[in-house]
Formats: sequence, structure tokens, C-alpha cells
Amino acid sequence: MAYLKSELSEKSKYWIPKHRYYELKHYCLQYKHWWELYVKLQFKMEAYKGSEVHSSAPSNPTEKQAIIMAECKKAMELVEKTARDTCKNEPMLAPFLLKSVTEALPYHQLQTEYEIPCGRDMFYELYRRFFYILSQRRGI
Repeated sequence: MAYLKSELSEKSKYWIPKHRYYELKHYCLQYKHWWELYVKLQFKMEAYKGSEVHSSAPSNPTEKQAIIMAECKKAMELVEKTARDTCKNEPMLAPFLLKSVTEALPYHQLQTEYEIPCGRDMFYELYRRFFYILSQRRGI
């Protein structure tokens, strides 16, 4: 797991409270789950296309699946867009940042396995900015 002090100095321009950072970090770590659930439900809905499904239950399971898929997609897009916007001046770093925040990969692992094209200080500056922007976008 990436080592980064859980709380920056309040003087930092990207300061957010320690527990807010943890909340956002764990939010991002759900990305893989959202993706797997989205794909699974999409596959299920494709399998039922064109066939009638009879149920005695008054609820609509297809509607529930569509709502869950929409929520997963919205969450994934929020994380992806925040990574792209964070790296707007260095767009080639966005995939590395996304990989780091969604898989808890530290800089040295990105450097070793994926040859990230920036230095440690620059990367962690983007990392802090990412969580600051995400905090603003998620609201309270």
C-alpha cells in the first residue's frame, strides 16, 4: 500500500482532514469492485435481452440492476475524470495516477513495473491534488 502521511499540514494547499482522506482513499479502492459488478450486470442484462422474464415479485429486477449499473458507472467516471483533470497539464500521467489511487500502488512500484515518466515528488504532488479535488467533487 502506498505510504503517504495520512494528514498534510494545514498550511498545505491540498490539505484535507485525515479521516476525509481515508474515506476518499477507500472510496477509490472500490473501483475494481464497481467495475466487476458493472460488467457482471451488463452481461446478465445482455443474456435476458429479447426474452421474457416472469416473476411473481412486484418489483422489477431489471430496473434494480440498471440502477446499480448507473451508480457504479457514475462512481467510476468520477474517479476517472478526477484523475484526468488532476493531470490536465501532464495527461500521460493520468493512467498512472488512476492505477495508484484505485489499486493502492506506491510510486516505487509504478516506477519499477510501469516506468512512470515523472519523479516521486511530482507524482505525490498530483496524488495529493487528486484527493483534494475529489473531496471537493464529492461534497460533504
